[in-house]
Amino acid sequence: MTQSRSPQAPDRNLALELVRATEAAALAAGRWMGRNRKNEGDGAAVDAMRLVLNTVQMDGLVVIGEGEKDEAPMLFNGEEIGTGQPPEVDIAVDPIDGTRLLAQGRPGSLSVIAISPRGTMFDPGPMVYMNKWVVGPDALGAVDIDAPVAENLSNVAKAKGKKVQDLVCIMLDRDRHEDMMAEVRNAGARLRLIMDGDVAASLLALLPERKVDVLLGIGGTPEGVISSCAAHALGGEMQGRLWARDPDERAQAEAMGYDVDKPLTNDELVSSKDTFFVCTGITDGDLVDGVDYRAGAAVTESLVMRGKSGTVRFIQARHNLDKVMEYSSIDFE
Repeated sequence: MTQSRSPQAPDRNLALELVRATEAAALAAGRWMGRNRKNEGDGAAVDAMRLVLNTVQMDGLVVIGEGEKDEAPMLFNGEEIGTGQPPEVDIAVDPIDGTRLLAQGRPGSLSVIAISPRGTMFDPGPMVYMNKWVVGPDALGAVDIDAPVAENLSNVAKAKGKKVQDLVCIMLDRDRHEDMMAEVRNAGARLRLIMDGDVAASLLALLPERKVDVLLGIGGTPEGVISSCAAHALGGEMQGRLWARDPDERAQAEAMGYDVDKPLTNDELVSSKDTFFVCTGITDGDLVDGVDYRAGAAVTESLVMRGKSGTVRFIQARHNLDKVMEYSSIDFE
Protein backbone atom coordinates (compact mmCIF):
# COMPACT_ATOMS: atom_id res chain seq x y z
CA MET A 1 0.00 0.00 0.00
CA THR A 2 1.52 3.30 -1.07
CA GLN A 3 1.31 6.32 1.17
CA SER A 4 -0.51 9.40 -0.09
CA ARG A 5 1.77 12.33 -0.90
CA SER A 6 1.31 16.04 -1.35
CA PRO A 7 3.98 16.93 -3.90
CA GLN A 8 5.59 20.34 -3.36
CA ALA A 9 8.16 22.37 -5.18
CA PRO A 10 11.45 22.62 -3.28
CA ASP A 11 11.23 25.49 -0.81
CA ARG A 12 13.79 27.63 0.96
CA ASN A 13 16.52 25.86 2.89
CA LEU A 14 17.67 28.28 5.59
CA ALA A 15 20.62 26.08 6.44
CA LEU A 16 22.28 26.93 3.13
CA GLU A 17 22.20 30.60 4.13
CA LEU A 18 23.16 30.05 7.76
CA VAL A 19 26.33 28.21 6.80
CA ARG A 20 27.81 31.53 5.69
CA ALA A 21 27.56 32.66 9.33
CA THR A 22 29.34 29.59 10.75
CA GLU A 23 31.98 29.84 8.01
CA ALA A 24 32.60 33.49 8.90
CA ALA A 25 32.84 32.66 12.61
CA ALA A 26 35.25 29.81 11.93
CA LEU A 27 37.44 31.90 9.64
CA ALA A 28 37.65 34.71 12.20
CA ALA A 29 38.21 32.42 15.19
CA GLY A 30 40.67 30.09 13.51
CA ARG A 31 43.40 32.72 13.64
CA TRP A 32 43.42 32.28 17.43
CA MET A 33 44.18 28.55 17.38
CA GLY A 34 46.72 27.62 20.03
CA ARG A 35 47.32 31.19 21.20
CA ASN A 36 45.77 30.50 24.62
CA ARG A 37 43.45 33.51 24.43
CA LYS A 38 39.93 32.15 24.78
CA ASN A 39 38.16 35.50 25.03
CA GLU A 40 39.75 36.91 21.90
CA GLY A 41 38.92 33.81 19.87
CA ASP A 42 35.34 33.72 21.14
CA GLY A 43 34.90 37.44 20.55
CA ALA A 44 36.08 37.12 16.95
CA ALA A 45 33.61 34.29 16.32
CA VAL A 46 30.70 36.14 17.93
CA ASP A 47 31.31 39.35 15.98
CA ALA A 48 31.60 37.56 12.65
CA MET A 49 28.60 35.28 13.21
CA ARG A 50 26.31 38.10 14.32
CA LEU A 51 27.23 40.32 11.37
CA VAL A 52 26.32 37.62 8.84
CA LEU A 53 23.21 36.42 10.71
CA ASN A 54 21.74 39.92 10.55
CA THR A 55 21.77 39.71 6.73
CA VAL A 56 19.59 36.57 6.68
CA GLN A 57 15.91 37.10 5.88
CA MET A 58 14.33 35.87 9.10
CA ASP A 59 12.75 37.17 12.29
CA GLY A 60 15.02 35.37 14.71
CA LEU A 61 14.96 35.25 18.50
CA VAL A 62 18.03 33.91 20.30
CA VAL A 63 16.78 31.28 22.76
CA ILE A 64 20.16 29.63 23.27
CA GLY A 65 22.92 32.23 23.16
CA GLU A 66 26.27 32.93 24.68
CA GLY A 67 24.28 33.06 27.90
CA GLU A 68 25.10 33.34 31.56
CA LYS A 69 28.32 31.32 31.36
CA ASP A 70 29.92 33.79 28.96
CA GLU A 71 28.23 37.08 29.97
CA ALA A 72 28.28 37.99 26.28
CA PRO A 73 27.32 41.46 25.03
CA MET A 74 26.12 39.99 21.72
CA LEU A 75 24.19 36.90 20.67
CA PHE A 76 22.70 36.87 24.16
CA ASN A 77 19.49 35.10 25.11
CA GLY A 78 16.53 37.19 23.95
CA GLU A 79 18.43 39.11 21.26
CA GLU A 80 16.60 39.62 17.94
CA ILE A 81 18.60 38.51 14.91
CA GLY A 82 18.00 38.74 11.17
CA THR A 83 16.25 41.22 8.90
CA GLY A 84 12.99 41.06 10.89
CA GLN A 85 11.06 39.54 7.98
CA PRO A 86 9.41 36.09 8.11
CA PRO A 87 9.94 33.31 8.93
CA GLU A 88 9.77 33.66 12.71
CA VAL A 89 12.31 31.30 14.24
CA ASP A 90 14.03 30.36 17.47
CA ILE A 91 17.82 30.36 17.23
CA ALA A 92 20.48 28.48 19.15
CA VAL A 93 24.03 29.65 18.60
CA ASP A 94 27.41 28.47 19.81
CA PRO A 95 30.00 30.56 17.95
CA ILE A 96 32.67 28.25 19.35
CA ASP A 97 31.77 24.85 20.73
CA GLY A 98 35.09 24.13 22.39
CA THR A 99 36.68 27.49 23.18
CA ARG A 100 39.34 25.76 25.27
CA LEU A 101 40.06 23.36 22.41
CA LEU A 102 40.68 26.31 20.11
CA ALA A 103 42.76 28.23 22.65
CA GLN A 104 44.99 25.23 23.31
CA GLY A 105 45.22 24.16 19.67
CA ARG A 106 43.37 20.89 20.25
CA PRO A 107 41.09 19.04 17.80
CA GLY A 108 37.33 19.35 17.60
CA SER A 109 36.26 22.99 17.97
CA LEU A 110 33.24 24.02 15.87
CA SER A 111 31.06 27.00 15.09
CA VAL A 112 27.39 25.99 15.36
CA ILE A 113 23.89 27.34 14.64
CA ALA A 114 20.53 25.55 15.00
CA ILE A 115 17.08 26.92 14.16
CA SER A 116 13.47 25.82 14.65
CA PRO A 117 10.08 27.54 14.25
CA ARG A 118 9.25 30.25 16.82
CA GLY A 119 8.13 28.87 20.18
CA THR A 120 9.40 25.32 19.62
CA MET A 121 12.83 25.46 21.28
CA PHE A 122 13.22 24.61 24.96
CA ASP A 123 14.49 27.52 27.03
CA PRO A 124 16.62 26.10 29.87
CA GLY A 125 16.49 29.31 31.90
CA PRO A 126 19.11 29.22 34.69
CA MET A 127 19.99 25.55 34.15
CA VAL A 128 23.42 25.39 32.55
CA TYR A 129 23.83 21.59 32.54
CA MET A 130 21.82 18.49 31.70
CA ASN A 131 22.30 14.75 31.73
CA LYS A 132 22.07 13.35 28.17
CA TRP A 133 21.75 10.19 26.16
CA VAL A 134 22.15 10.43 22.37
CA VAL A 135 21.90 7.63 19.81
CA GLY A 136 21.46 7.46 16.05
CA PRO A 137 18.46 6.25 14.04
CA ASP A 138 19.72 2.66 14.17
CA ALA A 139 19.13 2.65 17.95
CA LEU A 140 15.88 4.63 18.06
CA GLY A 141 13.84 3.69 21.15
CA ALA A 142 16.70 1.74 22.72
CA VAL A 143 17.55 4.16 25.56
CA ASP A 144 15.69 5.30 28.65
CA ILE A 145 17.35 7.98 30.78
CA ASP A 146 15.83 6.36 33.91
CA ALA A 147 17.25 2.91 33.12
CA PRO A 148 20.63 1.64 34.38
CA VAL A 149 23.58 2.27 32.09
CA ALA A 150 24.17 -1.43 31.48
CA GLU A 151 20.54 -1.98 30.46
CA ASN A 152 20.65 0.89 27.99
CA LEU A 153 23.90 -0.33 26.46
CA SER A 154 22.50 -3.84 26.12
CA ASN A 155 19.44 -2.47 24.31
CA VAL A 156 21.55 -0.26 22.03
CA ALA A 157 23.78 -3.20 21.11
CA LYS A 158 20.74 -5.36 20.34
CA ALA A 159 19.19 -2.66 18.15
CA LYS A 160 22.44 -2.27 16.21
CA GLY A 161 23.03 -6.00 15.86
CA LYS A 162 26.24 -5.77 17.87
CA LYS A 163 27.69 -7.08 21.10
CA VAL A 164 28.00 -4.65 24.01
CA GLN A 165 31.78 -5.11 23.70
CA ASP A 166 31.55 -3.65 20.19
CA LEU A 167 29.98 -0.37 21.34
CA VAL A 168 31.92 2.88 21.62
CA CYS A 169 30.55 5.34 24.17
CA ILE A 170 31.68 8.96 24.25
CA MET A 171 31.66 11.15 27.36
CA LEU A 172 33.18 14.35 28.70
CA ASP A 173 36.18 13.66 30.92
CA ARG A 174 34.85 15.11 34.18
CA ASP A 175 35.07 14.09 37.83
CA ARG A 176 31.27 14.09 38.02
CA HIS A 177 31.27 11.12 35.61
CA GLU A 178 33.37 8.73 37.68
CA ASP A 179 30.44 6.47 38.58
CA MET A 180 29.04 6.52 35.05
CA MET A 181 32.46 5.69 33.59
CA ALA A 182 32.66 2.69 35.89
CA GLU A 183 29.20 1.52 34.81
CA VAL A 184 30.16 1.72 31.13
CA ARG A 185 33.37 -0.20 31.73
CA ASN A 186 31.65 -2.82 33.91
CA ALA A 187 29.08 -3.37 31.17
CA GLY A 188 31.95 -4.24 28.83
CA ALA A 189 31.58 -1.35 26.39
CA ARG A 190 34.47 0.75 25.16
CA LEU A 191 34.75 4.32 26.39
CA ARG A 192 36.15 7.38 24.67
CA LEU A 193 36.73 10.44 26.87
CA ILE A 194 36.82 13.93 25.40
CA MET A 195 38.11 17.18 26.84
CA ASP A 196 35.29 19.43 25.55
CA GLY A 197 32.89 19.77 22.63
CA ASP A 198 29.85 17.60 23.17
CA VAL A 199 27.93 19.01 20.16
CA ALA A 200 30.45 17.34 17.85
CA ALA A 201 30.35 14.24 20.06
CA SER A 202 26.54 14.12 19.81
CA LEU A 203 26.78 14.30 16.02
CA LEU A 204 29.26 11.42 16.00
CA ALA A 205 26.71 9.34 17.93
CA LEU A 206 23.85 10.42 15.65
CA LEU A 207 25.58 9.58 12.37
CA PRO A 208 25.44 5.77 11.90
CA GLU A 209 28.53 5.72 9.68
CA ARG A 210 30.76 7.22 12.41
CA LYS A 211 32.66 5.14 14.98
CA VAL A 212 30.64 6.25 18.02
CA ASP A 213 27.45 4.51 19.16
CA VAL A 214 26.31 6.46 22.23
CA LEU A 215 26.89 9.81 23.88
CA LEU A 216 26.06 9.94 27.57
CA GLY A 217 26.75 12.11 30.58
CA ILE A 218 26.32 15.61 31.92
CA GLY A 219 27.13 18.44 29.55
CA GLY A 220 25.86 21.87 28.61
CA THR A 221 22.10 22.40 28.32
CA PRO A 222 22.54 24.82 25.38
CA GLU A 223 24.57 22.18 23.57
CA GLY A 224 21.81 19.68 24.35
CA VAL A 225 19.12 21.79 22.70
CA ILE A 226 21.38 22.36 19.68
CA SER A 227 22.00 18.62 19.42
CA SER A 228 18.25 17.99 19.61
CA CYS A 229 17.81 19.97 16.37
CA ALA A 230 20.39 17.71 14.75
CA ALA A 231 18.69 14.59 16.15
CA HIS A 232 15.43 15.62 14.47
CA ALA A 233 17.22 16.06 11.15
CA LEU A 234 19.01 12.72 11.38
CA GLY A 235 16.13 10.69 12.81
CA GLY A 236 18.06 9.85 15.94
CA GLU A 237 17.11 10.19 19.58
CA MET A 238 18.14 12.41 22.44
CA GLN A 239 16.92 12.29 26.02
CA GLY A 240 17.90 14.67 28.78
CA ARG A 241 17.31 15.77 32.36
CA LEU A 242 18.31 19.10 33.86
CA TRP A 243 21.22 18.86 36.30
CA ALA A 244 21.68 21.45 39.03
CA ARG A 245 25.20 22.38 40.07
CA ASP A 246 24.09 23.25 43.59
CA PRO A 247 20.92 23.59 45.72
CA ASP A 248 20.62 27.31 44.95
CA GLU A 249 20.50 26.71 41.20
CA ARG A 250 17.89 24.00 41.68
CA ALA A 251 15.77 26.25 43.91
CA GLN A 252 16.00 29.08 41.39
CA ALA A 253 14.85 26.81 38.57
CA GLU A 254 11.98 25.38 40.60
CA ALA A 255 10.86 28.89 41.57
CA MET A 256 10.71 29.67 37.83
CA GLY A 257 8.47 26.66 37.23
CA TYR A 258 11.01 24.11 35.96
CA ASP A 259 10.60 20.44 36.91
CA VAL A 260 14.26 19.60 37.36
CA ASP A 261 13.61 15.87 37.76
CA LYS A 262 11.48 15.44 34.64
CA PRO A 263 12.97 13.46 31.74
CA LEU A 264 13.04 15.52 28.55
CA THR A 265 12.42 13.80 25.23
CA ASN A 266 13.71 15.06 21.91
CA ASP A 267 10.24 16.41 21.12
CA GLU A 268 10.22 18.36 24.39
CA LEU A 269 13.65 19.84 23.77
CA VAL A 270 12.60 20.95 20.28
CA SER A 271 8.90 20.45 19.50
CA SER A 272 9.24 20.61 15.71
CA LYS A 273 10.95 18.43 13.16
CA ASP A 274 11.32 21.42 10.82
CA THR A 275 14.80 22.16 12.14
CA PHE A 276 18.02 23.42 10.58
CA PHE A 277 21.51 22.62 11.85
CA VAL A 278 24.84 23.90 10.54
CA CYS A 279 28.38 23.68 11.84
CA THR A 280 31.79 24.59 10.46
CA GLY A 281 35.06 23.17 11.73
CA ILE A 282 37.54 25.55 13.35
CA THR A 283 40.20 23.03 14.35
CA ASP A 284 40.45 19.59 12.74
CA GLY A 285 38.18 17.00 14.28
CA ASP A 286 36.44 13.67 13.72
CA LEU A 287 33.30 15.38 12.43
CA VAL A 288 34.67 18.01 10.03
CA ASP A 289 38.05 19.43 9.14
CA GLY A 290 39.18 22.73 10.60
CA VAL A 291 40.07 25.93 8.75
CA ASP A 292 43.00 25.50 6.38
CA TYR A 293 44.65 28.88 5.71
CA ARG A 294 46.55 29.12 2.45
CA ALA A 295 48.25 31.90 0.51
CA GLY A 296 45.50 34.51 0.13
CA ALA A 297 42.79 31.92 0.76
CA ALA A 298 41.23 29.54 3.28
CA VAL A 299 39.30 26.28 3.01
CA THR A 300 36.44 25.37 5.37
CA GLU A 301 34.36 22.23 5.83
CA SER A 302 30.78 22.40 7.09
CA LEU A 303 27.96 20.00 7.93
CA VAL A 304 24.52 21.27 6.89
CA MET A 305 21.24 19.52 7.75
CA ARG A 306 17.53 20.11 7.34
CA GLY A 307 14.99 18.29 9.49
CA LYS A 308 12.06 18.57 7.07
CA SER A 309 13.82 16.69 4.29
CA GLY A 310 16.45 14.82 6.29
CA THR A 311 19.08 16.01 3.82
CA VAL A 312 22.66 16.02 5.07
CA ARG A 313 25.33 17.93 3.19
CA PHE A 314 29.06 18.22 3.74
CA ILE A 315 30.21 21.47 2.15
CA GLN A 316 33.80 22.30 1.42
CA ALA A 317 34.32 25.95 0.52
CA ARG A 318 37.38 27.81 -0.74
CA HIS A 319 37.38 31.45 0.35
CA ASN A 320 39.51 33.96 -1.55
CA LEU A 321 40.50 36.14 1.39
CA ASP A 322 42.15 38.74 -0.81
CA LYS A 323 38.82 39.37 -2.54
CA VAL A 324 36.70 39.02 0.60
CA MET A 325 38.79 41.56 2.50
CA GLU A 326 38.14 44.16 -0.22
CA TYR A 327 34.56 44.56 1.02
CA SER A 328 34.17 42.66 4.29
CA SER A 329 34.13 44.43 7.65
CA ILE A 330 35.17 41.13 9.30
CA ASP A 331 38.89 40.78 9.94
CA PHE A 332 39.91 37.43 8.48
CA GLU A 333 43.63 38.22 8.36
